[in-house]
Amino acid sequence: MSERSQQQTGRTAAHDSAFLRACRREPVPHTPVWFMRQAGRSLPEFRKVREGIAMLDSCMRPELVTEITLQPVRRHNVDAAVFYSDIVVPLKAIGIELDIKPGVGPVVERPFRSRADLERLRPLEAGDVSYVTEAVRMLTAELGATPLIGFAGAPFTLASYLVEGGPSRNHEHTKALMYGDPELWTELVDRLADISAAFLKVQIEAGASAVQLFDSWAGALAPADYRRLVMPASAKVFDAVAGYDVPRIHFGVGTGELLGLLGEAGADVVGVDWRVPLDEAARRVGPGKALQGNLDPAVLFAPRAAVEAKTDEVLRAARGLEGHVFNLGHGVLPDTDPQALTHLVEYVHERTAR
Repeated sequence: MSERSQQQTGRTAAHDSAFLRACRREPVPHTPVWFMRQAGRSLPEFRKVREGIAMLDSCMRPELVTEITLQPVRRHNVDAAVFYSDIVVPLKAIGIELDIKPGVGPVVERPFRSRADLERLRPLEAGDVSYVTEAVRMLTAELGATPLIGFAGAPFTLASYLVEGGPSRNHEHTKALMYGDPELWTELVDRLADISAAFLKVQIEAGASAVQLFDSWAGALAPADYRRLVMPASAKVFDAVAGYDVPRIHFGVGTGELLGLLGEAGADVVGVDWRVPLDEAARRVGPGKALQGNLDPAVLFAPRAAVEAKTDEVLRAARGLEGHVFNLGHGVLPDTDPQALTHLVEYVHERTAR
């Protein structure tokens, strides 16, 4: 069987999964569930296989990526796997000097501050991330009818890491560049859009059934600034993968005021954090989109009865949606009890069985 036939076989097997049906706004047997950061530090088996291995190194080992991606599928019975990687992997792959420091996050050795820095952003080629292609192929072979979600960082969030040099509370250097030199800013996010699109294409062409664009820091922006200075670059990413006919998810944190624009950028599914109820989110996004979310990750630290009550609130708010994928409003927190996640999946499946 050819590589393309193998990829198509994997996607065909997953085509009628509850997750992909919900993304397409089709009837589902139950509300599908997956969690951002479901493959991670909350799992003891993850901590065991990652012991002594740096984060970026772990993303470049196909066998390890496969094992880590599969762990929450085995343990929690989630309806989709999400590829284990990091949004800065493509930047590292093209030669940007950065590292992911424990307890801090991505740290860039030489932050971007001038036009000369643009030359450090060369296009991403498939050969730069051959380990991603290998890992996705291994995963789709193992997953069968369970869909694999690929992902990339959105241009604004990647630009913020590059300009700030790491995580930032106020994004002051980023906004100074964005407002002070909009022409340079536009060139920067346009190049990053090409890199993110190329990273998504690698994952889709290897067999991923859906993709998510993470704009983690977009909530720092006013809607008018997002529309003018950020949305065109994100739309470019979505446009670049439109021809693959896989669902495209768009997610940001603190983006209640931007929900309509997140959908307008080209997403099929809009991710919603816990700050906006899903029925209100649907009003802001408008028709023709599925929604994903949106239980507060901190709720999982409460007693089981409280978790169930808050989950019921989410499900009630989702009743009238065209399509709903249950998720947390952000990633699984590192100290979350894995059993709480397993029970949450079971609970949502039982409460929403058609």
